[in-house]
Amino acid sequence: MSQNGVSEGPSASDYQKNINADVKDPEAAPRRADGVSQLYEGNVFEASPDDRRQLGVFSASLLIFNRIIGTGVFATPSTILELSGSVGLSLIMWVAGTFIALAGTAVYLEWGTAIPRNGGEKNYLEYVYQKPKFLATTMYAAYTFLLGWAASNSVVFGQYILNAADIEVGRWNQRGIGLACITAAFLIHALAVKWGIYFQNFLGIIKLIVILIIVVTGWVALAGHMKIDPPHNFANAFDGTTNSGYGIVMALYNVIWSFIGYSNANYALSETKNPTHTLKIAAPLAVSSVGILYMFCNIAYFAAIPKQDVLTSGQIVAATFFGNMFGPKAEKAMSVFVALSAFGNVLSVIFSQGRIVQELGREGVLPFSKFFASNWPFNSPAAGLFEHYIVSIIIMLAPPPGDAYNFLVNLISYPLCIINVFVSGGLAWIYLTRKTRYPDWAPGIRATLPVTVFFFLSNLYLVAAPYIPPTAGNSVYNELPYYLHCVVALGIFGFGALYYVVWTIIMPRLGGYMLVKETVVDYAGWSRSVFTKLPLESQK
Repeated sequence: MSQNGVSEGPSASDYQKNINADVKDPEAAPRRADGVSQLYEGNVFEASPDDRRQLGVFSASLLIFNRIIGTGVFATPSTILELSGSVGLSLIMWVAGTFIALAGTAVYLEWGTAIPRNGGEKNYLEYVYQKPKFLATTMYAAYTFLLGWAASNSVVFGQYILNAADIEVGRWNQRGIGLACITAAFLIHALAVKWGIYFQNFLGIIKLIVILIIVVTGWVALAGHMKIDPPHNFANAFDGTTNSGYGIVMALYNVIWSFIGYSNANYALSETKNPTHTLKIAAPLAVSSVGILYMFCNIAYFAAIPKQDVLTSGQIVAATFFGNMFGPKAEKAMSVFVALSAFGNVLSVIFSQGRIVQELGREGVLPFSKFFASNWPFNSPAAGLFEHYIVSIIIMLAPPPGDAYNFLVNLISYPLCIINVFVSGGLAWIYLTRKTRYPDWAPGIRATLPVTVFFFLSNLYLVAAPYIPPTAGNSVYNELPYYLHCVVALGIFGFGALYYVVWTIIMPRLGGYMLVKETVVDYAGWSRSVFTKLPLESQK
């Protein structure tokens, strides 16, 4: 152990004696990672402190529940109805999204119980797509590092607060309040990890109570008791159904966005008590409960709000529902509750995304990896949280006001579908080749091959379909090109691939060195990877 509290691996001078790719004793020298890059692996292992394991079944369930239920079920039904064209098809979209989410939960359960540590998809992609070494990691890093997941619900938080205060929603007052929302979430999780978890749990309980109130009130509406004439939306439920494939896919995107979070506990498994046991209970419980509640919420909306009013309500459909049931004062109160729900989601998002950035820092693939891997100064992933905070602010402030929300939703959903194609495809490959290539694969629960293939095909369809041009009037955007979120997402992954080529191939060849990956342990007991530049031996 060195004086700065870091356990160092073999020094550069120790390796200098054995730098050749062909080494008789593989334990005595760095091992070449692949045949493409100048990456070599030395002493590599994993370490994490047990005293950081604070998440039990209750907290893990609410971590997933809080991440899934942000503002999706309160804000997206209007868009989903507009894109699907009818009440009946809109409800079918929610059912389809629920099945896809449950399939995804099963896939991520298998991965999480097989590799129970922080990082989520990063670990799963590295496990299957091993060569070229770190290509999958750097592409995933670009996706995580450059997208601000917390931006969209921060914007909706601002909209609902302004609606509650009866103030006209403008571009900058809405986003200014959103900025305050995400700033508070960042400070809470950076300065007080345990209290941040407690606060998340509290907001999760409030959120559950609000949804149950909506569900029960919907039953009252179905009985005909409301402040307006019954809308009779279920009498001709499929009137106006769209025949646009683009509209159906974009509607399904909005549903899937409302379910994003079923893998949320996978990002913090190194901080979870008995992670395999906890995940096996928490994930199915949270996701199945959300699926049922979502369906009842949508039935409640259509029982109390005329179809045309749902279409014009935008992101405040839940507030409109309460106004029709209880009057204007209830509408304002509901806006406050939905804003709290959005804040709980922002807390949950920044909690998990900060840990993914930290895990990428520990892997050594980011610029200034030591900084992002650190728990300094508050014994929290403050650097990773801060990075996601800054990117979310940029993404929140940049898009034009009319299309901002839909663009943010699709920019998150589309690249996630690409990631899910490779995550589920990788698991299917393990099923097909386990006896020969993965004999030690031993997850705590199995998704089964049919479920994995269903999740794979669902996401493959969602990746390909948005390139089909929409029919007139069916574009999800008013001013932006219909394919913009797809192009931006592919550009982000392409940037990650370019970073890999420069970092592992071009720079080492121009500089005449190779990169040797080693593991060190910091003062808090967390392991992280470092890459040492070692000069190549001159060829005789």
